[in-house]
Amino acid sequence: MAKKGNRIQVILECTEHKDSGMPGISRYITTKNRKNTTQRIELRKYNPILKRYTVHKEIK
Repeated sequence: MAKKGNRIQVILECTEHKDSGMPGISRYITTKNRKNTTQRIELRKYNPILKRYTVHKEIK
């Protein structure tokens, strides 16, 4: 049986890559606790296309 809980899957997308106009996208999938973290999350993740760490924000 599947667990019922507050953890949901979220998609993180690179903000700098979107503004640069380069082809492709950098996205990561992670989970967050909806009860503890009500705002959209921002994490510094590696962008393989830009070859550096950038800020990734939650979309959707």
